[in-house]
Amino acid sequence: MKILKIILVSFIFLTCSVKADLNQNLIKTLDQGGKLIFIRHAYAPGIGDPNNFNLNDCSTQRNLSNSGRDQSKIIGNFFSKYNINIKNVYSSEWCRCKETASIAFNKFETKKFLNSFYSSQFAKNRKKQVKEFESFIKNWDKKENLIFVTHYVFISEILNYAPKSGEIIFADKDLNILDTLEVEY
Repeated sequence: MKILKIILVSFIFLTCSVKADLNQNLIKTLDQGGKLIFIRHAYAPGIGDPNNFNLNDCSTQRNLSNSGRDQSKIIGNFFSKYNINIKNVYSSEWCRCKETASIAFNKFETKKFLNSFYSSQFAKNRKKQVKEFESFIKNWDKKENLIFVTHYVFISEILNYAPKSGEIIFADKDLNILDTLEVEY
């Protein structure tokens, strides 16, 4: 029994140090700049938006819960704690994305190409948004890190990855995923 405990304790310490090493490697990679950081908006209960959804009226949209707001603070704290250099933060025009960006980073700019195309009302915009994003990235100087606060469907389309609410996905300039970070809510 004592040997089993020693093995278990050793395993816990080894996995913790590996996790710490992975975080340090990620931070070093981010310090080099030139990375694209995608964040799925923080937790907003439900799926999609109500039928009466209006982009200019947050009361008609699915919005962050208190847990989502707390998650947004944790996201911002991660970037502050590690002093990660960010050139700009861009957000979808949806209120849940703007609120996530505002709580986490204070300053952000909206970009239509980051909008959701989940609902039938916006599905027709998918190809146009992807082209606009690709053009934006093509013209980016690739020296500093950029953050994109957006939606599941956009991240899935661009990175072929299914993010959780508030998850951070780190990619290189060629949109190869380098690492991910799940932020609990």
